[in-house]
Amino acid sequence: MRRFLSSLRFRLVISHLLVVVVAVVVTALMSRSLAGSFFEGHLQDMGHDATMMGGGMSDEMFGSLRDGFTDSFARALTIAVIVSGITAIVASAFAAVRVLRPLEAIRIAARRLAAGSYSQRVPIPTEGELAALASDVNALAEALEQTEERRLRLISEVAHELRSPLTTIQGYMEGLLDGVFAPNEDIFAASAREASRLQKVVADLSTLSQADEGAFQLQMELVDLGVVATEAAERLRPQFESEGIDLDIEASEPLPVIGDSNRLTQVMTNIIGNALVHARDGGHAKVRADRDGRSARVRISDDGRGIEPERLDLIFERFYRADRDHPGGTGIGLTIARRFARLHGGDVTASSAGLGAGAVFEVRIPLAGSQT
Repeated sequence: MRRFLSSLRFRLVISHLLVVVVAVVVTALMSRSLAGSFFEGHLQDMGHDATMMGGGMSDEMFGSLRDGFTDSFARALTIAVIVSGITAIVASAFAAVRVLRPLEAIRIAARRLAAGSYSQRVPIPTEGELAALASDVNALAEALEQTEERRLRLISEVAHELRSPLTTIQGYMEGLLDGVFAPNEDIFAASAREASRLQKVVADLSTLSQADEGAFQLQMELVDLGVVATEAAERLRPQFESEGIDLDIEASEPLPVIGDSNRLTQVMTNIIGNALVHARDGGHAKVRADRDGRSARVRISDDGRGIEPERLDLIFERFYRADRDHPGGTGIGLTIARRFARLHGGDVTASSAGLGAGAVFEVRIPLAGSQT
């Protein structure tokens, strides 16, 4: 009973009844105070007219008419109160149904979302405010559904990435135990490479997870993005030279930005390292830092296999590899690079004329003083 008395349905009915009661009370008081005097004045005018015409109205007749009017008015007012009350109950019940039915649907949808049924959607009602609320609930459901899909896909991708090196290590170990392989440096080195790959996958996943959750405390300071790019490229130059790839670095002007030097270095290292992996043997790669409007820009280009236009955004997805012939990476480096760049108010984009035409990665970070 207490739950019903505190429900919105009951309160809507009571509110309508209160409006009717107040209106009736005001009407009754005003009618009683004014209608009687108006009626008496009308009867007096009638009596005066009758006297003028040679007739008259006795006091007894005058009182009887007044009492009859008062009684008729009271009965009519009672009927009006009853009809108004019934009308108010019906109208409030209808309004309560119109309001509470969409709210009930939203409540059911919210419970199902909480239970993990992210495909639940709410019908959009005609009322503007309720339609906005239902649209927000549907948007939440869609976001949760997409998040769940990404979570499941991530679990599958992580399992796939870990399965390959673990299977390789397991094969080597079983081969050593069964005497199929001789314990030599090649077997140990191959096992160490696979273990190192496992460690890198786990480290990159941890980094990406922290970046997505905003768990990183960026140490923001004034840094020169051109210097960051140059130092990252120079650290990788020996690897380019060992692969016979020519590396050009061009950074002739200061590019001051507000950022975390370590994270920006990771951005440059990941993208330049990607150029190292995909540049053709004996090919060419270039790192160029300059200004472009209010942004510091670093362009990293290579003459490798290139990227199909429809895959230019896919390459920033976790574990996506445009070239499966280079399985050494984790498939997360570009994802991390873009995420860190966006944490600095910038972005990382890719362009390519197609397969065989190489690729260009562009890092943009707002110049110091240009942030709005």
